[in-house]
Amino acid sequence: MPRDSATAIPTDELLKAYALGYFPMARSRDADEVVWVLPDERGVLMLDDARAPKRLLRHLKTDPFEIRINTAFAKVIAACAEATARRPDTWINDAIIEAYTELHFEGRAHSVECWRGDMLVGGLYGIALGAAFCGESMFSHETNASKVALLHLVARLKIGGFHFVDAQFFNEHLVQFGQVAMPDADYQIVLEKALHSNADFFSAPDQLATTRVVQSITHTS
Repeated sequence: MPRDSATAIPTDELLKAYALGYFPMARSRDADEVVWVLPDERGVLMLDDARAPKRLLRHLKTDPFEIRINTAFAKVIAACAEATARRPDTWINDAIIEAYTELHFEGRAHSVECWRGDMLVGGLYGIALGAAFCGESMFSHETNASKVALLHLVARLKIGGFHFVDAQFFNEHLVQFGQVAMPDADYQIVLEKALHSNADFFSAPDQLATTRVVQSITHTS
């Protein structure tokens, strides 16, 4: 079936699903449809508990990348959807790309980008929903690029009054940043509170000072 026949996801339905704890995934990059997922156990980063290894914070202080906000959302989601040697297929299909790009135009989906000169070398994207940030995916074409983007995201969200980052599935890689495994029943409670709270993704300036990012995050050994 042609790639352009992917089933569209209305953005209003997508946001309603997130408010119930669901999110879409495709079975493969070339799939035409998505499945709606509600994990029994969620990977959640409560922003008050955000932390990072000392070595990564030292690297951050060198300002290894120029950080930009929402300047290349389409490129970020396309990079996240790319096959790699370690990940030959992805769950991001054309329907997801179209829906989240539309949410970006609506001001609901955002990207944090790492640039080196005119090259996009890493980044992430997700949806702001009340005081929750639903993280979708990240990519890195240079060492630590996605991690640096995550640290900038955490600082921005803390400044803006957000409560947590929903990373969807528990991931051992994100434990170093403070992610915990949260049963769905507990996640629904923190989600409900966040949905009825106000937060502002743009409270922080686009060019957030590295010192402020470092101050926002507890270091670990």
